[in-house]
Amino acid sequence: MKSVTDPFSPISIRGMVLPNRFMRSATHDGSADESGAVTEKSLSIYRTLGEGDIGLVVSGFAFVSEMGQALPGQYGAHSDGMIPGLKRMAAAVHTGGGRIALQIVHAGAASPHLMSRGVPGPAPSRIEGRSTAHREMTSDEIEAAVRDFGAAAARAREAGFDAVQLHAAHGYLMSQFLSPLTNRRTDGWGGSPEKRCRFHVEVTRQVRLQAGRDFPLLIKLGIMDDDPGGTTLAEGLAAAQRMVQAGADAVEVSAGVGGDFFKRTVGRECIPEAEKPLFLDRTAALKGGIPVPTALVGGIRSLETVRAVLAAGQADMVAMSRAFIREPGLVRRWAAGDVRPARCLVCNQCYRLLSTPEPLPSYCWQEHRSRA
Repeated sequence: MKSVTDPFSPISIRGMVLPNRFMRSATHDGSADESGAVTEKSLSIYRTLGEGDIGLVVSGFAFVSEMGQALPGQYGAHSDGMIPGLKRMAAAVHTGGGRIALQIVHAGAASPHLMSRGVPGPAPSRIEGRSTAHREMTSDEIEAAVRDFGAAAARAREAGFDAVQLHAAHGYLMSQFLSPLTNRRTDGWGGSPEKRCRFHVEVTRQVRLQAGRDFPLLIKLGIMDDDPGGTTLAEGLAAAQRMVQAGADAVEVSAGVGGDFFKRTVGRECIPEAEKPLFLDRTAALKGGIPVPTALVGGIRSLETVRAVLAAGQADMVAMSRAFIREPGLVRRWAAGDVRPARCLVCNQCYRLLSTPEPLPSYCWQEHRSRA
């Protein structure tokens, strides 16, 4: 029997049994059509991922309402019209033997898509001096957004996904509610760490109500902010505990508001020679504080690092994104005995593609160049 600290040992999340401890972290690929529907390009990407022996594939983020869309080419889970395409995405992964979770999000004020249309993004508070056009949400709008998350999760279940993941990181709406930098409300949705976490708790409960008690619910949580005066690690740990109490089944740890997140996570400097995953300390801090699995993400490239993290009890799973862009079959290669590090060079050409109209390819720019 394999040890629970073996990367290739199974793990169970609310009855969803995964064959190993590897996750494909949610990755926007820009392949949806103008409505947010899955395309043939999308299916090609997910079909390849499904064949890679990754324990759990998490989809690119899908917006829960039209006012929650962040980027063009983003998947939608905001209407029943998206279900047929989402069914095809889930089936594409299942055909290869994989498991897939749909990540759902509301961008709030962090929406280049709305900005390009001249529409202010809905936000917990109106903050003077912020660079993005935004407006304060009414209580009715907040409650509607909570219901939108639940409805999107129910669509994920109907479409055949194995789980759903809430995107509560990277400065999107859930992060905006948690952070005192962006939530200055004094009503029931702000004013204290507990009230700033209320949106998270209510969304978790609503997902449970609409998608069912037996449907696995994961969270990508910006566990702390990296700007002065933002959410502290202690407050983020408490938020994670409240969400688990409300029904969450696993937590992938990431960043919240501020700190120039994308510069830190896509720049070469985020993977030093002596590899240390970006959010290792934060994930390790959470690991002993909640009774559900934790997942580490951020700059993981070697099986040696994965084994060391699991053996030290710093996480239960590891999540990667760019490594799987270049090598969707990385886990299969490692399991077969070829334990060389991921071929990803952290050149970030994949990231640059996200600012163009072209969708992210199922193989990376370096891989394409090597085949040319």
